[in-house]
Amino acid sequence: MTTPSKLALVPFVSVDNMMKLVNKIGPAQMIAEIADYIEADFKRWELFDKTPRVAAHSEEGVIELMPTSDGESYGFKYVNGHPANMARGFQTVTAFGVLARVDNGYPILLSEMTILTALRTAATSALVAKYLAPKGSKTMAMIGNGAQCEFQALAFKTIVGIDTVRLYDIDPDATAKAAKNLAATGLEVISCTSPEDAVAGAQIITTCTADKQCATILTDNMVGAGVHINAIGGDCPGKTELHRDILLRSDIFVEYPPQTRVEGEIQQLDDGHPVTELWRVMLGQAEGRRDDKQITLFDSVGFATEDFSALRYIHDQLAHHDTFVELDMLADPDDPRDLFGMVARAAS
Repeated sequence: MTTPSKLALVPFVSVDNMMKLVNKIGPAQMIAEIADYIEADFKRWELFDKTPRVAAHSEEGVIELMPTSDGESYGFKYVNGHPANMARGFQTVTAFGVLARVDNGYPILLSEMTILTALRTAATSALVAKYLAPKGSKTMAMIGNGAQCEFQALAFKTIVGIDTVRLYDIDPDATAKAAKNLAATGLEVISCTSPEDAVAGAQIITTCTADKQCATILTDNMVGAGVHINAIGGDCPGKTELHRDILLRSDIFVEYPPQTRVEGEIQQLDDGHPVTELWRVMLGQAEGRRDDKQITLFDSVGFATEDFSALRYIHDQLAHHDTFVELDMLADPDDPRDLFGMVARAAS
């Protein structure tokens, strides 16, 4: 058996490795640190290659590739979204990602991204709320208590400073699961029996549902002046959560307009409807929250730079934490022209 050369080996962060890393660092600290990487990359937005994700849609769901590069590193994520999966014993969302060097094309990291996507989505949501939510916000309504719920609640506690989360899901078991998981976080957790009950007194409303359809999770009368809406469930054509009238009353903030206009809540609006790009707010080139009566809406669909930031963060952590294995992924013949010979010699 031949021993792989060093150039053949790529660090791989498995699900088990990722869980060990999260528990070593602590989920709250890890979310906050990923948010710092995401913010840093938003602030150098113009350096990145940007394209809407490449999506393969089916009746059951969607499979997507999300690529980007800052000129030095290249990253992509493979991710699916299949709303009916839970009833069949599968995860609704699974993902993995790759980070590579641009100068030679060699991958430098392969990682699970099911857990990492949950962390980076929560980090992005709370980072954006830092700029857009009412100052001193203490209460968040969380409508949709599935796999993302606890990450969102923890992110908003850590980065925004909320102390109360009001939970609602059409499935009471999901709410009970979330309440149990959040019991030791220091948050006051209130389980609600309707979305109207959940939004009562909340300065921040997060919607995170999974159905692949145009739904109305929030109606116009549920949204009062001054709130911040963190809409993260709608993320593909034909899948929305908010009544159109809410959009017309809100100042809308997006990651990458060409993608969000196809996939986000604003697919309900004309293509020319004004939106503000988040990177401009973070650089001080555009206004975020102006006053205490403004309704701000983060029409979140997830963009490739956020995954790039998360992969960059994980790669940096490997210098400090032994939470990876090395995979023999890259053929490395002694003579780069003699790939066939390398295969033939392995038979002897």
